Amino acid sequence: MHSSVHNGTVAPLDAIADDDEPTRADPRVIRSRELILDAALTCFLRGGYVSTTVDDIALEAGVAKRTIYNLYGTKDELFRAVASWAIETAERFVVERVQSPVGVLLLSEEIAGFAVAHARAVVNSRVISIRRLLIAEVPRFPELAAEYFDRVPRRVMTAIADRLQRYAVLGTLEVPEPQDAAHHFTYLVLGEALDRSLFAPDSVDDAQVERAARRGADAFIRAYATR
Repeated sequence: MHSSVHNGTVAPLDAIADDDEPTRADPRVIRSRELILDAALTCFLRGGYVSTTVDDIALEAGVAKRTIYNLYGTKDELFRAVASWAIETAERFVVERVQSPVGVLLLSEEIAGFAVAHARAVVNSRVISIRRLLIAEVPRFPELAAEYFDRVPRRVMTAIADRLQRYAVLGTLEVPEPQDAAHHFTYLVLGEALDRSLFAPDSVDDAQVERAARRGADAFIRAYATR
C-alpha cells in the first residue's frame, strides 16, 4: 500500500480520495494527481486509449486502482484530464519558443534561428506523440482534438503572425497579410519533417529538421524581405 506522511503519521494514499470532498490544495492529492496524470500519459502514448487499462496506469503510477477511480471517476474522464494536461504542456512548450525578441541579429540569422527553434519544438517527440494520440482518438474524443488545435497550432500561428508583423514594423519584411505569411513560414519551415515525424518518426533526425528549417527560412526571406 502506498502512503504519505500527514501530521507525523503515515496515511495511505488510498485514503486521500476517500474523503467526501478531498481538498485540491492538499499536497497529497496534488502529488497523487501528478503521478496519475504522468503515468496515464505514458501508458496512453505507449498503447493507445483502447489497449490501456486502469490497472496499467495504477501500476505505472504506483497507486491503487481505487485511487484513480476516486479521483477521476472513469477511464474516459481520466483520458480527458490527461489530454488537457498534455495540451497545456505542449502549448507552453511551443509558444515559449515563438515569443523571443526580434531585431537583435541580422534578419537572415534571426529568421533562420527562429525557424530552427520552432521546427524543433513542433517536431519534438513528446509533442508529436501527443498529436498522434489525439488524432487517433478523434472519433471518441473530438472535442479534445479541437481543443488541441485551438490552443496549440492556431495560437502558435497567431503568435508567429504577430512576430512577423514586428519585423514589418522594423522595415525588414513586407507582410501585408500577417496570417498568410505565418502559414507560409510554418509550412516552409516544417514541411516534410512534420509529415515524417507523424508517420515515420524513426526516419527523422535533428540534423534533417535543422536543414529543412534553414532552407524554409531562406525561401521565406526571399519571398518577404523588403525590396
